[in-house]
Amino acid sequence: MIAIIDYDAGNIKSVEKALQKLGQDVVITREKEQILAADKVILPGVGAFGDAMKNLNEYGLVEVIHQVVEKRIPFLGICLGLQLLFEKSDESEGVKGLGILKGEVCRIPDQEGFKIPHMGWNSLHLQNDGRLFRGIEEDAYVYFVHSYYLKAKEEQIVKATTEYGAHIHASVGMDNVFACQFHPEKSSDVGLRILKNFVELS
Repeated sequence: MIAIIDYDAGNIKSVEKALQKLGQDVVITREKEQILAADKVILPGVGAFGDAMKNLNEYGLVEVIHQVVEKRIPFLGICLGLQLLFEKSDESEGVKGLGILKGEVCRIPDQEGFKIPHMGWNSLHLQNDGRLFRGIEEDAYVYFVHSYYLKAKEEQIVKATTEYGAHIHASVGMDNVFACQFHPEKSSDVGLRILKNFVELS
């Protein structure tokens, strides 16, 4: 069973649908016992970093997410869910992220020819043998919607990058924690393969 954490940050139904397409049992929940009993846990999300952290704190989910990581349950952050795993974001000064991984989230710089938010398909450069990307070809295209991007502190956790007005760390993985800045659930067959790779992690 896969638990999708519900903390009022949107984008849950499309993730649920993609997982059901892969034949998975899915529960959308903020119940601690359900989350900790799951085989896999997903933190999706769109919206503002500060609002999201406020909701996670109010629902008592910060501690639960840390417990998931400690129990070594495979965990996937998507879009805002990736950003929240890190220490801080330019979007919400003074708000602490979950701090599970080291790094910061920066605003995509204003540049001629680059619209912000970045919305659309970009190709991935794969590196460091990411387990989510088994069977995925170099330069595969995935779908992004974001105005802020990750700069991870440790290069070895970065599994995929892309370029859009900045060098963007598009996916990370460390131990049982995985995350994508792009939306695998909206990234056609490539995205489904990435989700399938996550589902099949032992």
